[in-house]
Formats: sequence, structure tokens, C-alpha cells
Amino acid sequence: MFSMKWVTGAATLACTGALVACGSGADKAPGAAGTPTPSGAVTSTAAGASASSSAVAVDALLSGRREVTMTRVQGSGNALELSGRLEEGGDTGGRVLFVPMPIGGDRYVIKAFGTKDGHPANDEPSCWQVNGLDIEPELTVEAAVCDEDNPIQRFTIVTRGNGTYAIGSETRFLQHAAGNGLVLKEPGSAALDTTFRFTDKGPFNREPLD
Repeated sequence: MFSMKWVTGAATLACTGALVACGSGADKAPGAAGTPTPSGAVTSTAAGASASSSAVAVDALLSGRREVTMTRVQGSGNALELSGRLEEGGDTGGRVLFVPMPIGGDRYVIKAFGTKDGHPANDEPSCWQVNGLDIEPELTVEAAVCDEDNPIQRFTIVTRGNGTYAIGSETRFLQHAAGNGLVLKEPGSAALDTTFRFTDKGPFNREPLD
């Protein structure tokens, strides 16, 4: 009985000295419903706040739900094209619409499609793949049957500011080499200055062949 009275008295003293802690809202956890955040936003739960923040942070062009064209910022302004290999404005009738499909972290399988002209073959994807027959230090990118489990089809895409991106594979970055076009090579003085701008071309809603 003595210990119970002592605990009750201590609790009463605590409330007397700290009315804020014992007020009507003291039983609400941080982030509970109706609790304003430092930014002024109101969140329903702490978990909901995290989910909302993540949703806002997602880049729509890297979501796997949009088709884009890609243009080298430092280049001629011609869009990238994938036929036998990835080229810059090759105008060979290759695929110019790309869908970066996220597979975790900053890694993507980049699917390539033809223009939407009603031809069913244009709705069947090819994928970017590092050419395994190339010899270092400059590796080209070729078209291949899509296989996201193949490590040489996994590319990194990193935002570089002002709506631009750097594209790489393992430790190499995609850049332009005189006489060899677009290649993947180890970073040099200009490697991270080679960036690409993605232009939204609409939702990804292709119907592949059966």
C-alpha cells in the first residue's frame, strides 16, 4: 500500500510541474493524426508520412511508367537510338523510345521501343546491354532480348541537376568518344560532365506480342 501511494503521489507531482506533458494531447505519439510537422504539413501517421515523402521523391521519368527520349546535353541535339548498337542520332530506323525500369537502388533495365505506328513489332521491347565482345577501355551498348537477371543489362541512372542524368554500368559512364560514338568507359576528367536529358513522351502502355 505504501509503494502504491508513493507512485500516485509522484505522478501527481510530475503533472503539477509539467502541465504540457499531462495535457489532453499528451497521449498522442509524435506524428499522430492531426499533428503538424515542422514543414507545416499534416500527416495521418508516422508511417504514412514516410510513404508520402517517398512518393513525392519518386522521379516520374524513372518510375517505369513513362516513355522517354534521351539526348546528350553536350551533343548535337539528336536523340539516342538503339538499332544494332546505341548511337546518337544515327537515323537508322532503330528504337528511340526508352523506359528505364527500376530494379532496386539506382539500377535500371532500360527497355527500348519503336514509335507507336500500329506495327506490333514496335511494341516488343529490346533492352540495353553492354557488348561483351568489346575490349576495354571503351565498351559499346547493344540491343538484346530483355533479361533483368543478366548483370550486363543493369545500368545506373543518377540525377545530376537541372533535369539531367548520368548513365553508367558498374564503374563506367556513358560518354562520347571521338571516332567511336557513345561508349562506356572509366571516369576521366569529362566523364561526369557527360549528361543526358530525358523528354517525356507519354505513358508506357505497350501491348507486347503473344
